[in-house]
Amino acid sequence: MDKYNNRETIKKSTFFSTFFTTTKDGKSKFSYRMKRWILVISVHLLFFLSFFIDLQLLEGTFSGSRFLGFHLIDPFMTMQMFFATFHMPINIIIGTSTIIIVYVLVGGRSYCAWACPYGILSEIGEKWHDTLVSKKIIKSRKFDHRVRHIFWAMFLLLSLTSGFLVFETFNVVGIMSRAIVYGWSVALIWVVVVFAMEVFFSRRAWCTYICPIGTTYGYLGKVSALRVEWNNSCDHCMVCHDVCFENQVLEIVKAKYDKQREEKGITKEYITGADCTLCGRCVDICHTDALNFDFRLKSLV
Repeated sequence: MDKYNNRETIKKSTFFSTFFTTTKDGKSKFSYRMKRWILVISVHLLFFLSFFIDLQLLEGTFSGSRFLGFHLIDPFMTMQMFFATFHMPINIIIGTSTIIIVYVLVGGRSYCAWACPYGILSEIGEKWHDTLVSKKIIKSRKFDHRVRHIFWAMFLLLSLTSGFLVFETFNVVGIMSRAIVYGWSVALIWVVVVFAMEVFFSRRAWCTYICPIGTTYGYLGKVSALRVEWNNSCDHCMVCHDVCFENQVLEIVKAKYDKQREEKGITKEYITGADCTLCGRCVDICHTDALNFDFRLKSLV
């Protein structure tokens, strides 16, 4: 991508061009998408090798694992277990606390962009979906993203009333993680169904409207230290809004807020929406460099 000479919208950019970005002096470097994909693939390669050749570095799956023998547990998995059994072993408390601390520092829903294995599939599905929409083969459908909170509560309620981890039957993240580590299973058919839904029905439907794991990390994201920062060099071209996974978090880039900011003397603002995945796509395509990552606690470090 050459953001300084082009408007890199989803429609105008080829998928593979988004893995590289061109600097002001014309040099090519890895984009944040490339860095994210490298990290996601590397993490799951470690899961696979730890099982396949007994590497004992990162053992288990994405729902629950051990890194160098130290437990790491997904917070929503822990909540399901507690609601289903009313029991909380000490190793689960430690593992969950560790994950919460990490994501409070690096951004709650960064999990979705920088760790989740289904995220890669979803990005591919997103491109296919937008291609089909642009060719008028299918219609673009968008719903109220707040429905995710209903699904979050519903799956916890099902755990409470059934005594089982009901969501894990439908959890595409868990299904993919187990398939990577232990081999394929019939459950992968469900992953294909969800992927098809995102391609032919609604862009990133699972991630935006359903997945309670991402919703849980979003709650942590409200207070996380790592954020995307906007500055007033923005010319409101809205390309960032076009490429964003969760573009409702980028409302502040709209020109209608300029007068309010000018009156208050505001030249910089953080993107604080809980749904921000810190994927870096907005940073990659901003031709005025109005969007950048910033660590809110850097003054204390």
